[in-house]
Amino acid sequence: MRRRHLLALAPTAALAACTNRTDPTSADPEATAPSDPEGTRPEESAAPTQEPSTEPSTQPPTRAEALLEELGPRELAGQLVLVGIHAGQQIPSEVLSDHHAGGILLLQVWEVGDAVDEIVAEARDGSRGGLGPLVAVDQEGGQVRMLRGDAARRTPSAEELGEQGPGAVTEAYTSIGEDLSGHGIGVALAPVADVVDPDLGDANEPVGGLDRGFGTDPEHVARCVAAATEALADRGVTATLKHFPGLGRVEQNTDFSAEGIVDDVTGADDPFLDSFAAGIEAGAGLVMMSSAIYPRLEPDVPAMFSRAAVQDLLRDQLGFDGVVITDDIGAAEAVADVPVPQRATRPLEAGGDVVLTADASLTGELVDAIEQWAAESKEHRERLRESVGRVLALKESMGLLEE
Repeated sequence: MRRRHLLALAPTAALAACTNRTDPTSADPEATAPSDPEGTRPEESAAPTQEPSTEPSTQPPTRAEALLEELGPRELAGQLVLVGIHAGQQIPSEVLSDHHAGGILLLQVWEVGDAVDEIVAEARDGSRGGLGPLVAVDQEGGQVRMLRGDAARRTPSAEELGEQGPGAVTEAYTSIGEDLSGHGIGVALAPVADVVDPDLGDANEPVGGLDRGFGTDPEHVARCVAAATEALADRGVTATLKHFPGLGRVEQNTDFSAEGIVDDVTGADDPFLDSFAAGIEAGAGLVMMSSAIYPRLEPDVPAMFSRAAVQDLLRDQLGFDGVVITDDIGAAEAVADVPVPQRATRPLEAGGDVVLTADASLTGELVDAIEQWAAESKEHRERLRESVGRVLALKESMGLLEE
């Protein structure tokens, strides 16, 4: 299945999510051409042949394309960093003013709606004029709901919803979309598109053990993922498919372990990828990469750093041209041994776009690394502009860019 994502720009023109960051026990058209009329001669009905135009396009640039030319090197680099903000905390001023972060992620449990509104307003006020921030949150339902209390309604877990079917998924994700859009949050780090290995079940700690998956049958999970993605879009919220190419066959949680996170089964022709393909077809704006390892794709390399996983499989084979984001690279144990600068640049080398950090104190170091990497060569600068182009196009589609 190949679907070119509508949010893409031409390269030259142009928890966090792995699991609940709190203790889960602590809270709750194709058109058919008409046939020629009888008696019409072919030469009468055929359209005249025209030579392709060699004139330059007179179409004015989109706001995203214009911003891509206006932003300075550090501003470009900053757009590729999403920063986690813990409940009850404010956004460190330098995150937006000095490092120009592209957005924020709400971490832990936010139970007061006014507090959510305040942090969203703070992110908007602190960002460059005319360039709004992405604001994201893990809001899957069940145990993984970062908005609770009067900030959002309770929704069932993906496991419960999967048992009830796509109709129930649509209902729940309509509610989630309404709650998020009501607070000005435009990105849901959901739905989970991972298919749980039935032989693991709850022993699959990152998904099955937390009831985060829609089931063990790829076709059924695909229908549920499409329903969730479409329901969010109907409420003006962009879905994030996670965790590509799937966490349903590993035993340990990559947030807390660097062991037990190897999937020896998943390959490029795996039916467990069908749920991601369905979400892409349904219009998901982002895909989050797993930090587990998939030897059949690229041995010894976490998927978020793997060109085989990101560029070859997700982009070239599945046809995804939207924004590719990492799972947490700030506090996750799976990448703890990787130098911080490499955590920022290796996703770009693999074909990804945005890095997500649950540790706000790393923002400057991450932006520094991206800025310095881009300055090393023309190829790197073009790679950076390609990714920033995708981010800006996404933001424009969400109404976050103004003149």
